[in-house]
Amino acid sequence: MSTRTDRLPRTAPEPTSRTAPGTAGRPPAPYGRRAATLEWIAVHALAVAAALFFVLPFVFVLLTAVMSDSQALTRDLWPNTWEWGNFRTVWETPGFLTWWRNTLLYAGLGTVLAVGSSIPVAYALAKFRFRGRNLMMMAVIAMMMLPPQVVIVPMYLFWSKQLGLSGTLWPLIVPMAFGNPFTIFLLRQFLLTIPREYTEAARIDGCGEFRAMVRVVLPMARPALAAVALFHFFYCWNDYFGPQIYASENPGAWTLSYGLESFKGAHQTDWNLTMAATVLVMAPVIVVFFFAQKAFIEGVTLTGVKG
Repeated sequence: MSTRTDRLPRTAPEPTSRTAPGTAGRPPAPYGRRAATLEWIAVHALAVAAALFFVLPFVFVLLTAVMSDSQALTRDLWPNTWEWGNFRTVWETPGFLTWWRNTLLYAGLGTVLAVGSSIPVAYALAKFRFRGRNLMMMAVIAMMMLPPQVVIVPMYLFWSKQLGLSGTLWPLIVPMAFGNPFTIFLLRQFLLTIPREYTEAARIDGCGEFRAMVRVVLPMARPALAAVALFHFFYCWNDYFGPQIYASENPGAWTLSYGLESFKGAHQTDWNLTMAATVLVMAPVIVVFFFAQKAFIEGVTLTGVKG
């Protein structure tokens, strides 16, 4: 016998809206992809704009260097004729090869002396425990903050009057054999990151301090050494103040930075030749940085240099 309730029509249960856990408030998939695409476009547009900001001046200098005299610094931004002979004209200018030789001597020998003399000092400040170590580190930092213009007068009197080396580059090269504060600071910051266990293990194996530094620590510090060497090489290559003070009276001791100023004064209206000379001065630095940029960036990152 069937009851009354069995005769009532059955209705389907109302569907309940359920969201998967963790998806509440998440935008639809098409919207998320569109936002990611717009973000990618914005980031890369800013990167391209920043790259053009730095590259366009070099492009302008290079294009002007291969223009003719009548077209340089006009509204025509693209050369009508490619005057590659401008570089040959600059290269054959009397004294240009001498400036190159002096600059290579100053930058190369100065970098070797500065880095080589700074390594033992940085190693001692990083690995040795002795009284007055912090005071010596403060002295190094104070030397970094001291402008060279402050001591240029007594230094010039010493090198010119006492030693008679004015008109040469030796007053700029010889002091680098006694260490460079900036190089010492960077190397010391990197050597602090090398665990002391390596040097202690080398001492147990019979190595002295000098051998442990050369055989164990320095191979691990190659990125930092590359970074400080490039820093110092670029500084010497672009230095204008030092050669102007000590070598201005002797054209045979001029460097490229000071000689380029003289070349510009002699060719005030020949902007194509001036730009060609500028390209020849910048080219070695750009080539060196291009081949050593990996080690340079790694060394800068590890030594903590910012800005």
